[in-house]
Amino acid sequence: MLKEKNIVLGVSGGIAAYKACALTSKLTQLGADVKVVMTSSAMKFVSPLTFQSLSRNPVYVDTFDEKDPKKIAHIDVADWADIVIIAPATAHVLGRIANGLADDMLSTLLLATTAPVYIAPAMNVNMYKHPAVIENMKQLERWGYHFIEPGAGYLACGWIGKGRMEEPESIIKVIDSHLKESKLLAGQKVLVSAGPTREVMDPVRFFSNRSSGKMGFAIAEAAAYYGAEVTLVTGPVQMEVSNKRIKRIDVTSADDMFQAMTKEFPYQDIVIKAAAVADYRPKLVYDEKMKKKDTGQLEIEMERTKDILVSLGEKKSHQFLVGFAAETTKPVDYGMKKLEEKNLDAIVVNNVSTEGAGFEGDTNIATYINKQLQQEEIGLSTKKDVAKKILRFIMRDMKGE
Repeated sequence: MLKEKNIVLGVSGGIAAYKACALTSKLTQLGADVKVVMTSSAMKFVSPLTFQSLSRNPVYVDTFDEKDPKKIAHIDVADWADIVIIAPATAHVLGRIANGLADDMLSTLLLATTAPVYIAPAMNVNMYKHPAVIENMKQLERWGYHFIEPGAGYLACGWIGKGRMEEPESIIKVIDSHLKESKLLAGQKVLVSAGPTREVMDPVRFFSNRSSGKMGFAIAEAAAYYGAEVTLVTGPVQMEVSNKRIKRIDVTSADDMFQAMTKEFPYQDIVIKAAAVADYRPKLVYDEKMKKKDTGQLEIEMERTKDILVSLGEKKSHQFLVGFAAETTKPVDYGMKKLEEKNLDAIVVNNVSTEGAGFEGDTNIATYINKQLQQEEIGLSTKKDVAKKILRFIMRDMKGE
């Protein structure tokens, strides 16, 4: 998968820079075109001439060293890249990238590129566990950077623990695997709904639920990672998509979401309704803030909202339609009932009262059930991993395997 790929290898200042020499050589042997960008600290460990000899390309060390006056070097290389690898990535480099700094060739290039970026950290075990480093890595992950975790073992500083840069062969294996996965849903159009809805009562108050949108966003991101053309319809959430190829449509109410999903539905191949849509809304909406009564109780008459899944199930032709069922009792039984009643191809059910599977968290526990009533248990995992497993089950069922 790496043959004829344009790869930028960013090398920062750590003793593991010597491994970057082997990585350059192996990538070149696989048929990749490699251009190396070095920080000033990296040159203390390995000379640019070494990388130039191995890659057979000029090595970039200075933002202001414009080799071609017709081009701006860091923009030109950023546009040229199919893949960017930072190996080794020191704690300092992670901090600069996570804070959007652009004070050398590597950091300016990283701000300019739209290519996928793979980071192979290398540092002392205690540095790797420092809260600042952890937060920087979390921020970069939220932006869509891919991490190749360091191995554990004897470190150059004398400590034994996690922090040793992964071996070049393992780095190549991870990237090769990612490239293969990025083709799994190529050519497919995927529609995902996420988050809660808000049903307004007056200019101040509304009814809603505890959905954070994390599961739906994770599915949209995973589908884009697998190469699909993704449309995400989301209720009000405090989240951003990291993949710029995801088309995002923001809605507020259940009716807004119904209209958006109905409009997009005919053009999709896979539709996954992960949103927690309100079943009821206030029948009467006040134009002004409703004042508190001096005495007595308040009664609000509610009316049913449109059932989005039922409507889509009635309209579907070629689409593979997947629903979600967040339950507190007998989730599988209720899930199977919804699967049949709403003409779904599959449903994902979970017990939100179970620790690790509730709203707002970063993990989930779920059961995937297809039309043939085949059940797949998904144990406690991050929502990102749950999303990938769900999509793999969908791909399997679409192929009839």
